[in-house]
Amino acid sequence: MSTTTPVEMPVHKSQWQGSKKLVNVSRARNFAWLHVTEARLRNMMKWWGSIAAFGLGNPVLYLFSVGIGIGALVDANGGSTQLGGVSYLTFLAPALLTSAAIQAYQDETSFPVMEGFLWDKNFFAMNSTPINARDIVNGVMASAMVRTLVTVAIYEGVLLAFGAITFDVALPMFFSAILAGAAFGAVMMAVTTFVKEDDGFFAIVGRFVIAPMMMFSGTFYPLESMPSYLQWVGWISPLWHGTDLGRTISYGSPQQPWVTMFHWVYLTIWLAAGLAFAYRQVAKRLSA
Repeated sequence: MSTTTPVEMPVHKSQWQGSKKLVNVSRARNFAWLHVTEARLRNMMKWWGSIAAFGLGNPVLYLFSVGIGIGALVDANGGSTQLGGVSYLTFLAPALLTSAAIQAYQDETSFPVMEGFLWDKNFFAMNSTPINARDIVNGVMASAMVRTLVTVAIYEGVLLAFGAITFDVALPMFFSAILAGAAFGAVMMAVTTFVKEDDGFFAIVGRFVIAPMMMFSGTFYPLESMPSYLQWVGWISPLWHGTDLGRTISYGSPQQPWVTMFHWVYLTIWLAAGLAFAYRQVAKRLSA
């Protein structure tokens, strides 16, 4: 009578190594914000047609109606002497580019934040994983930057086609517009995190923040031509700082070097302060 020795079955590595050896936990944590970015971009792709149409249609309409339409009247009546010797279209281009960046960032740091906390509550689902508040803020801001990069690139393409800017200034203007948009977007996200109910909040922002900022930030005319008691709106507005910086880059608008440097510093402070408040408030709401 023969006896058989039982054959030992091989043990799969996953049965004995454990998840800590199979998964690089530190790497997953370091790049957690990329998962939030991916989720936002996938959601954004549902509306890519509207985003592209808005990104292309908005600059064309503005350039035809304001830059060329009103600009022809301004140039015909000697307006260029008050604009530093350039055409109204050239004067207007940096403001339109900066406002486009701010609008794109605002769209991605307002409604999606309300969605994450109030409507779909997907921020709470994310937070049940190793994704934390800082990752959520960074992911939303990164996805907003992707949209803004595309928007500003389209806008600059239209400005180049109309001769409003030249190729040699396109890249530095691109970065100045992105910085202005990110500065406003970070603060917008920080403010939105305080909103608990959607009681017309965005309508209030549109009427009492965006509209005055567009009108009183030297967008359509030099800030110096406004009454002194209204110029302060432009001084605190990231739109004016981005626009004035863009005009200095675009056609050499006369400006003191320290003022140009202050524009960069001011926008950077807005960005850093907005992110700091957003980090703290998002963490507070997730832990409530």
